[in-house]
Amino acid sequence: MQPVRSANGSPARALDRALLEGTFLLDGGLSNQLEAQGCDLSDALWSAGLLADGPGQIEAAHTAYVRAGAQVLITASYQATFEGFEGRGIGRAQAAELFARSVRLARRAAGAVEREIWVAASVGPYGAMLADGSEYRGRYGLSVRELERFHRPRVEALAAAGPDVLALETVPDIDEAEALLRAVEGCGVPVWLSYSVAGDRTRAGQSLETAFALASGHDRVLAVGVNCCDPSDADRAVRAAAEVAGKPVVVYPNSGERWDAGGREWAGAPTFDPGRVRAWEDAGARLVGGCCRVGPETIAELAGLLGAATAGEGKGGSTVP
Repeated sequence: MQPVRSANGSPARALDRALLEGTFLLDGGLSNQLEAQGCDLSDALWSAGLLADGPGQIEAAHTAYVRAGAQVLITASYQATFEGFEGRGIGRAQAAELFARSVRLARRAAGAVEREIWVAASVGPYGAMLADGSEYRGRYGLSVRELERFHRPRVEALAAAGPDVLALETVPDIDEAEALLRAVEGCGVPVWLSYSVAGDRTRAGQSLETAFALASGHDRVLAVGVNCCDPSDADRAVRAAAEVAGKPVVVYPNSGERWDAGGREWAGAPTFDPGRVRAWEDAGARLVGGCCRVGPETIAELAGLLGAATAGEGKGGSTVP
């Protein structure tokens, strides 16, 4: 029988190989779980600040999703950047260690159970560093080359930590997607590319067909799709991604509530229906889960619908980085 894990803690099966055999469950929103644990995320670094100040809380949040049945954990590095850490007085060497810590924390939570759990290192958009909601607009006034220069050092730091995949996520426009795909060239780690969308367009207003086509010629891209969007928009996007890119689709929308960047709060009622997963799967989705405001309870519902293994109590684990 093939072992569940390799020597470094990664599943013995590479994720791209696993996707040939079925659909796998992502976790949900990390920030909402951290807030449920009593964490203050008002800092500009958002959840990434806890890599320095509360790593045990991050590991506990990952563990909550493991227990809910998640098969892929996304790291707390979405808003982690060298520039953002510098603003907190954290130098480059220490920042690089925090990038690596984000992967270790997820890997350790995964190691609490005897089943396959992959770790996806989050690479958020440039706008996330600005902490002003601009990742939902894109078009920052920077060239593709400038965006590539921004992303490459953090991509290299995360890739060096040994995740199973890099999650290029919440990408608002095609220019940033192109920059990210350039930045990951030669990093040695597969990636998924996930846009944030509104209706049938990217957040910057480009057609989804054009956006998804960008990934079709990149062998390193193991999946393409959408996240951090309304669940109803995800329905259309999954079909478009499968048809255009010819790759497995990744989909993990928000709860359906809307983020008010000015007031820094969520508004509206949730509309995430776990039953949508059947249609997503039929349309080509092979990585499914939730983003902001989708918690362990909903991920557990998805696990039941997908037949994903649940973790039970696990073996516990240290909270010391």
